[in-house]
This record gives sequence, C-alpha cells and structure tokens, in this order.
Amino acid sequence: MAAMQTWKPHSLANPHDDQLDLRIGDKVCTIVDLPGVAEGTEGKVILANGFNWQRYRVRFEVAGRDTAVELGDLDQRHLAPIGRAARRLAKEAKRAARMAG
Repeated sequence: MAAMQTWKPHSLANPHDDQLDLRIGDKVCTIVDLPGVAEGTEGKVILANGFNWQRYRVRFEVAGRDTAVELGDLDQRHLAPIGRAARRLAKEAKRAARMAG
C-alpha cells in the first residue's frame, strides 16, 4: 500500500466561531450523502485549509471499493467529528463557555 499524502495547513487558516476546528488526522463521519459516500461513513481529515471559509479534504474508506474516496471542500454542513476529535472539541467548547460566563 502506498503512503498517503498529507499537506501542511496554512498558518493563517483558522476557523471562525461557527465553523469546525478539525486537525489533520481527525476522524469524522458524514452527516449527509456525498458523491460516492453514504451518510454515516467514517473518514480521516487529510487537509484543513481556507482563510475565510475553513474547509477540509477527507479520505473515506468505502465498503465494497478497492480504493479510498477523497472529497474536498467539506465543512460543518457535511461532517461531524467523532472519537478524540469530538471529545477535544467538546472540551474546548466547555472551556470557552466557562471563560465567557
């Protein structure tokens, strides 16, 4: 199996308050059907980028296919964090709420 290519995120690529703050390697699942990927399919973030609009490229291992599916330009309308990413984001949200109030 060939090594998966990853990219370094741009230093100015930071999400706004209403956007997901995912990192390369975070696990996600789809919350809508995407081309070639059914709702609920798990994947891994391989690129997090964007200045005004934080978006992600995700690699999905789809059952019944020999090769993985990579989709780009995904955001909070398409993805939900799972596992460690979800726990990290919940912890950050709780800390932000505590600081605000």
